[in-house]
Amino acid sequence: MRQIAALPYQTEGHAIDSPVRILLITSREAKRWVIPKGNPAPGLHAHNAAALEAEEEAGVLGLVCPVPLGSYRYRKRRRSGASLLIDVDVFPLAVSGELDQWKEQHERERRWFSLADAADAVDEPDLRDLIRSFGQSEFRAATQRTGLLQAVAQGSKVGHMFAWFQRLLPKTGNFFDLFEAHAVTVVAGADALARLLQDGSAEHIREVIEREHDADEIIREVLQTVRRTFLTPFDRGAIIGLIGALDDAIDEMQATVQAIDLYEVKAFEPEMKDMAAIIVDAARLTAEAMPLLRDVGRNGTRLHELTERLVRMESHADEIHTAGLKRAYKELGPVDPLRFSVHREVYKHLERIVDAFEDVANEIDGLVIDHA
Repeated sequence: MRQIAALPYQTEGHAIDSPVRILLITSREAKRWVIPKGNPAPGLHAHNAAALEAEEEAGVLGLVCPVPLGSYRYRKRRRSGASLLIDVDVFPLAVSGELDQWKEQHERERRWFSLADAADAVDEPDLRDLIRSFGQSEFRAATQRTGLLQAVAQGSKVGHMFAWFQRLLPKTGNFFDLFEAHAVTVVAGADALARLLQDGSAEHIREVIEREHDADEIIREVLQTVRRTFLTPFDRGAIIGLIGALDDAIDEMQATVQAIDLYEVKAFEPEMKDMAAIIVDAARLTAEAMPLLRDVGRNGTRLHELTERLVRMESHADEIHTAGLKRAYKELGPVDPLRFSVHREVYKHLERIVDAFEDVANEIDGLVIDHA
């Protein structure tokens, strides 16, 4: 059997290491801590069904990413006495609102947990690992640079001699701080874009534009630092390529909200919201990857996991883009071609944002290949 579930989360602030909170609910009978889950509803996509479960069981609303974070397995005892294994696909849900009243409020308790506490609270080992993998705290310690003595010990083998030599070189410039600062603007821009597609408020348009201006200041600082730094942690072309891909993402977010403002779009199709949810999750993954670049050798495996997920998300976004554009053409093309053109413009920019995140993933993969 297969079920779907939502992983409701919130990030406390926009800093690169802002803590993540996870919302758990109690099960009806055993009162164990679980995440909202259920059977896929007929006629609904899996991620939309997960969002519906979150609304009914936990009373939370938000954008749900159409690409599952992963899956876990648990054993459920049926009323007949049978004990069946059930696989559950888990979809991240960025919570934007909590309801005062919801369908199952008298049957369950809901509570926000820190990432570590949420992982400890659930019983299923696979779900515990999924929750832990969701945040950055598990990998923050690994981002610290290796000490000199440890580097010498690790470099004693001939095959690692070049990597050992690189660790002995002085690292100047604040590139890692700048990468992380730019990722913060990308995350904030993605969150504002998602809110815009939910409620249509013009305030979110202004926020995205302000974040893009912040990103411009950061990329200028990166280019100046590249020019005046003798020794850089990566090849200069790789540094420029990575920050350029990051900047493309926030630039396209600005282009998206400007198009929405220009054409006065107030209502957004489900496929547009699904693509926005992918953008939010892609920005989160990108922010997680940036601190890991401080020690690519030690963090290469995790970086590869993150980039692999970003590439899969881009592929899924392409499918959503095609489906949304096709539906818009069928519904609007014959009767309202001008409105169809506006929808096509919005879809184009949303697709370019996701494409930029794939470019970020490719740049990171290149660094892993060269330095891990």
